[in-house]
Amino acid sequence: MKQSSLLLFSLFCILVQSPAQFTRYIVKFKDKGNSSFTLSNPIAYLSQRAIDRRSRYNISIDSSDLPVTASYISQIKNITNVTFLNASKWLNAVTIQTSDPTAITAINSLPFVKSVNGIAARAGQKNNPTTDKFDLETKSSFIPTANRPTGTEGDYYNYGAASLAEINLHNGQFLHNIGLRGQNMQIAILDAGFTNYTSLKAFDSINANGQVLGTWDFVTGNADVNDHNHGMECLSIIGGNIPGQFIGKAPKANFYLYRTEDAPTEYPIEEFNWACGAEKSDSTGADVISTSLGYTQFDNPSLDHTYADLNGKTTMAAIAATMAARKGILVFAANGNDGAKAWHYLGTPADADSILSVGAVNTGGNVGTFSSYGPSSDGRVKPDVASIGVSALIELPSNTVGTGNGTSFACPNMAGLGTCLWQGFPEFNNQKIIKAIQKAGNNFATPDDRIGYGIPDMKIAFAGLLTDFATSSLSINNCTATLQWVSKDVSTMKYEIERKTAADTAFSKIAEVNPQPGALLSNHTYQFVNDLTDVANGNIFYRIRQVIDTSSAGFKSVYIDTSGTSFTTDCSLVTGDKVYAIPNPTSNGQAKLVIETTYPVPNMPVAIYDMKGSLVVKMAESKAAGRTIFDLPVSRLSKGKYIIKVYNNKKPIGTAALLNL
Repeated sequence: MKQSSLLLFSLFCILVQSPAQFTRYIVKFKDKGNSSFTLSNPIAYLSQRAIDRRSRYNISIDSSDLPVTASYISQIKNITNVTFLNASKWLNAVTIQTSDPTAITAINSLPFVKSVNGIAARAGQKNNPTTDKFDLETKSSFIPTANRPTGTEGDYYNYGAASLAEINLHNGQFLHNIGLRGQNMQIAILDAGFTNYTSLKAFDSINANGQVLGTWDFVTGNADVNDHNHGMECLSIIGGNIPGQFIGKAPKANFYLYRTEDAPTEYPIEEFNWACGAEKSDSTGADVISTSLGYTQFDNPSLDHTYADLNGKTTMAAIAATMAARKGILVFAANGNDGAKAWHYLGTPADADSILSVGAVNTGGNVGTFSSYGPSSDGRVKPDVASIGVSALIELPSNTVGTGNGTSFACPNMAGLGTCLWQGFPEFNNQKIIKAIQKAGNNFATPDDRIGYGIPDMKIAFAGLLTDFATSSLSINNCTATLQWVSKDVSTMKYEIERKTAADTAFSKIAEVNPQPGALLSNHTYQFVNDLTDVANGNIFYRIRQVIDTSSAGFKSVYIDTSGTSFTTDCSLVTGDKVYAIPNPTSNGQAKLVIETTYPVPNMPVAIYDMKGSLVVKMAESKAAGRTIFDLPVSRLSKGKYIIKVYNNKKPIGTAALLNL
């Protein structure tokens, strides 16, 4: 009897500890039949901002946008001993909790159920208890230097030496200086919790300005996300603002804070939670997702991912991340911290397609030994890029600035800068921004499995997008060329106009045009009028060079567009009519306009234009046949070059250039 009891007890222990024992399950559905929602009325399940994103980037609303059928969920909830947890419309599935085998049988018998599979043990229960996985990301206190380093007087933010070193690796301060600081952008952070984000000093600004738009805990099902420090630390990298010490990469952005990770345990249900968080990010209208979570091995080894699984289309997290990208969201994911382990590959969702996975480097650009290797198992470059994840500045729970190691911190560093870059070019979709960031990497020509395309230079990324955005057009009327263009600029930039005629072998600079006033990057339209007197007929081209950084230390320019055409009027022919200014150049505030015609001109308008093509002086004159001299109102003109046009009524007589020194 005692022996039988011992045997039964042993069998019970084996069953309890068996990998096959679960208390949380994923229930997948066959379809979304009998839904009360329709594709024609998306405002019932998507925010207007989410709908606008789809419209802006030509993304169709389809069945994946429809919520899980409500009647399916209600029938699951009505089964005895079943607790409903979360629903994913992208996976068309729900998670439940139950310890009752008859409940699982009842669910399996429902006609709309495709499958029921165990996904986790009881909340907080671990088969092989280990430390919190985030404890591997070593952190330390740090005493930042508050003095403003030499050479940063022109920066919008007072970064402090350490914070400047981080952003300077990417030339990211350039974005801040032209007004791109995250304004009106929305970032969803999916993580393990955001302890005390409402009270720590790094978040004074985002709290005072109401920049946290919403929170949700997908683990416990409530709005309280004060469960762990890790998400708070990642949030500080993007949104922190302590002048002279610690400045986040997109401190003016708005945030959604979602807890999807149950830090003490590791089960695939956390991937399902991640999918739910990504869906909510999409539905609310978020532009960007930053997630410093990754999954490879679980507390129950039977659930572990193999390297073959990391192909971007197998795991729940990767499927959801790819779906988020297809909905127009710019997704950033930490590549993983297993670089120094036997398993040294990336985790998921970093393997997802059409997102940016991020490896870790220090401020010197050296890769962290812990940073996980790529590629994805199907051979795609992973990580995509690298950012600061070695001794990265973070806000600590002790209300001080510290440092931490991990691709967890490289990810929000890159996500913040990517957000600011996209803010400047809302005309382009997420994939265009990803390509620009990749092309700006210092390793773009020879990507590898440690830093991918390399460390992006955000000034180069900006220049590439600017070139793709800018357009120009050219028209010629008689002997006057009018060049028009559209670009983005701030007042500290400038344009240089270069010309190449049929007689030239190369372009040469002929003028400079200053931008319109403004400290925030904006779209502007410009016009430049060029006198073609003495230019022979044939092909003519104009090239616009935009200097985006005029400082001597950071000078950067890019040719934004070239326009060309041909014209038949030979403006180099000499006629009996002559128009010229004397002395030229003039510097004493006095100049004369000489006009020679063989006929009288009773109605002779004279127009003076600056090099932007703006009319600055208009004179109404007349003359008899022969040579006539007029005083020019030079004292009314600023220093610079001007074009003087003389007409016989409306017919051109001639054109002269005047340089006022």
